[in-house]
Amino acid sequence: MTIQGYSDLDGVELARMVADREVSAIELLDEAIERAERVNPTLNAIVYPWYDHARENALRGLPDGPMHGVPFLLKDLYTYYAGQMISNGSKIFADYVPDHDHEMVVRYKAAGLSIFGRSTSPELGITSTTESQLHGKTRNPWNTEHTAGGSSGGAAAAVAAGVIPVGNASDGGGSIRIPASCCGLFGLKPTRARTPSGPDVGEGWAGMSTIHAVSRSVRDSAVLLDATAGPDVGAPYFAPPPERSWAEEVGRDPGKLRIGVVIQPFNDCEIDPDCIRAVEHAAELCRSLGHEVEDASLVIPEEVRSPLFDVIRPSTRLAVELRAQELGRELNPEDVEPLTWRMISGELPTSVAYIAATRAVHATGRIVARWFVGSDNGGYDVMLTPTMATPPLELGRLSLDRDDMYAQGQDVQRTVGFTSVFNASGNPAASVPLYWSEAGLPIGTQFVAPYADEATLIRLGAQLEAAQPWADRKPHVHSD
Repeated sequence: MTIQGYSDLDGVELARMVADREVSAIELLDEAIERAERVNPTLNAIVYPWYDHARENALRGLPDGPMHGVPFLLKDLYTYYAGQMISNGSKIFADYVPDHDHEMVVRYKAAGLSIFGRSTSPELGITSTTESQLHGKTRNPWNTEHTAGGSSGGAAAAVAAGVIPVGNASDGGGSIRIPASCCGLFGLKPTRARTPSGPDVGEGWAGMSTIHAVSRSVRDSAVLLDATAGPDVGAPYFAPPPERSWAEEVGRDPGKLRIGVVIQPFNDCEIDPDCIRAVEHAAELCRSLGHEVEDASLVIPEEVRSPLFDVIRPSTRLAVELRAQELGRELNPEDVEPLTWRMISGELPTSVAYIAATRAVHATGRIVARWFVGSDNGGYDVMLTPTMATPPLELGRLSLDRDDMYAQGQDVQRTVGFTSVFNASGNPAASVPLYWSEAGLPIGTQFVAPYADEATLIRLGAQLEAAQPWADRKPHVHSD
């Protein structure tokens, strides 16, 4: 059967339909699979389909959680699902089958999600496109010559194309917000340690990486966060609990917010005029909703920014080195992509440099916190910035096998110029789809809140969604 209006419905509504017996979980799953097979040959957003496994689970009966029966994809990056393949987008992991679940997968299952495969990721999540030698290029549904963003590009492409309403994503430098911006979706990066990293690690990239989702609706993001947030057993630290459930924040009056607009990228890269126009549009919309909006600035000194890469390099090296040890051999250049090898080979940061990098992470958090509490500016409730300093770039420019390493690095800087700072600071941040360029490409706007204050972003996001709905906009490649 074809489920009428499937791609116009969010996960919360689909779960309600299952609960009210208007549709069954297996019917929803079959709908999602049919749509996946329709668009995936063009988009290349899904790898490792688990259709038969998912059907068996749906027929057996899924847990009665808040997302019961909603079709869902796991990102192909560290979200282990016992007995099912994961590659982390890398040749060296291509045949890896874990024997246990990641804690987020445990919670996704308990939420009743119908998990039927993996969405694409670049190698080890270390670039802001979703292209890999192992799995190929993931294409943007709005324009297939452009990137869907990364590293959660497969999830974003699948959601934008109407295959699933919400998909697993993770963010270590912008990897939820960047693909949300590229594909016209809502993408919330939660507060540091809001969602669990266990059972294998206590944190990712010195606390800069976190896991959540991209979605068409704000309420799907809120409900899914309710279902997955909180520490797991043995967590080294965790974010303060919310005042109430995030689902209750959807539709709640955000009040009159003081919003500071920052349009200077934190890494001093060049910014595209379309990205400035997107922020100006969002600022005017916020003013029309009664918020106080004013120009502002935030400077992250170079001596604080520059050490952050010294966290990512050794962390990436360790991941592939441990895998090579599991395979019983030495790591070699053919195991990974060319720019990955350049990044992790040679002399790595010393232990002293690594400690300096973690201190830079903490220093960034102090600087951003002071901006919100007002030691320098009177204080703001929300920061408004472009999500990226560029519209979605053409495929190939951000790839880890690009010949021109310098040019690739410059292009990556334009994608992370507004996002990575908040991975270091730990603040919650969301990309909201409020603007499309004349070329028809989505350009997200980023809203950032004080530490542990996802509630403000969800209230404001839902208010913006009601004022200027975006879910009815459909890309060129769509499963309908």
